[in-house]
This record gives sequence, C-alpha cells and structure tokens, in this order.
Amino acid sequence: MIDVRIAQWRAWAPSLETNDAWQAWTREPWTPPDQGEQPDCAFLPAMQRRRLSRMARMALAVAWPLCDDNEQLPLVFASRHGETPRTYALLGDVIDQKPLSPTQFGLSVHNAIAGQWSILRGQRGEASAIAGEADTFEHAMLEAATLLDQGAPAAIVVLAEERPPAAYAGWIDDVPFSYALALRVDKTGPDRGEPPNSRWQLRLQRNSDQGYTSAWPHALAFLRALHGPREPLQHAWKMRRWIWQPTT
Repeated sequence: MIDVRIAQWRAWAPSLETNDAWQAWTREPWTPPDQGEQPDCAFLPAMQRRRLSRMARMALAVAWPLCDDNEQLPLVFASRHGETPRTYALLGDVIDQKPLSPTQFGLSVHNAIAGQWSILRGQRGEASAIAGEADTFEHAMLEAATLLDQGAPAAIVVLAEERPPAAYAGWIDDVPFSYALALRVDKTGPDRGEPPNSRWQLRLQRNSDQGYTSAWPHALAFLRALHGPREPLQHAWKMRRWIWQPTT
C-alpha cells in the first residue's frame, strides 16, 4: 500500500494541448484524430529539437514544466510499447538490406527518452524506464513511491504512447491515440490547500476476472479520476487488481 500526492500534472495529445482542453476531455472523453501532430518544444534550441522523435517531444513537453530549473528530481519514464514507429522503420531497413543508422538504433531503446531528459535538463539524479503490460501506469507509480521513500522530495512520472504503425493493428489495441501524461508526485503531508483528488492511496489485490476492464488507457483513466467525483478507481489486468482510493 502506498500514499502519494499529485502536486501537478500536464498532458498532451493531438488537439488536446492545454489543461482546459484536457479537463473538458475528462468530462466527455473522445478519440481525437491523430495526423502525426507533435509539440513544438520551443523551450529547446532547434538543433536539439531535430534529434527528438515524436514520442520524445511528447514526453519532454509535458514533463518540462513540472521541474524547476534549479531542481534535481528523479524521473520515471513509462511506456508499454515504446518507440514503435522508429523500431518499425529500422525493421524495414533490415528487410530492405539497408545499413542501420547507429543514431536511430540508439534512440529507439526504451531508456533513450529518460537519457535525453537527463542530458537536456542537466539532471544528475536517477532516471528509470519501465515497460509493463496494460498496468504500466501502476508500476511507474510504485517506482516513484520507492524513490520518495528513499528520500527524493518529489518525482516526475511520465507516461507516453504513440499510435503504432498499421502493421501492428493486430497486436496493439490499447493506444486509441498518441498521448503523454506527466505527474509531479510527492509524499503526503499536512494539507497545503491542494485541489480535490490530489491525494491517493494505491493497493493491490488478487484479481479473479481475467478481462481488461478499462475503456481508456490506465493513465488517462486516472487523469479522469483527478477531475471526477471523489470515489475509488479500479484497474484490473490479468491476476492484478489495482485499487486507487482518494484520501484526505
């Protein structure tokens, strides 16, 4: 069982680029068309932006505002599927017997975005990269809670998924559109006048229902819970049932 406080959040998806737009989405969720749009990441020099994949731009765009320039905070980057467009392109080069780009390969690995964050932000603390199953979000939050327990004042948790190439349609069916969500997570303590639904307790139970019960990816379902009625939220996957309980 863990207790965390969501101090701040940011999210991005095509046509959902502001907190107001996301708050409207949490009330009436819908699937926006995904035409490959990406954040401009104007906070970075042009030369640095050119090296970033779309997923990296998404992740950095939401995480960047949650960490002050003078802060050193651990980062937890989480994605179930990772850089599928980049790896798909690399596989195409293999089939076509073209030489592989070392740069493209190096940036396709799962911890590449966490590494880019560390370099671009000058962050010298811990950075983790997690690839779980449909409950990747909960595993990322457990990692953040562990970092807090070890003395970190706060942690940045970033969840990102990109709409995969059409060739993966038969295997990847849990990414309705490209999105990224960043949470600044810290320990619970005296009430500091935070918004409702900021404090949560997470516990794990054995699940007897093998089905996937969430209509939206877990991270986006949790974002809806942050802006919805004060009530528990459950995520079930295989033998695991995660129960989020809002606390005071």
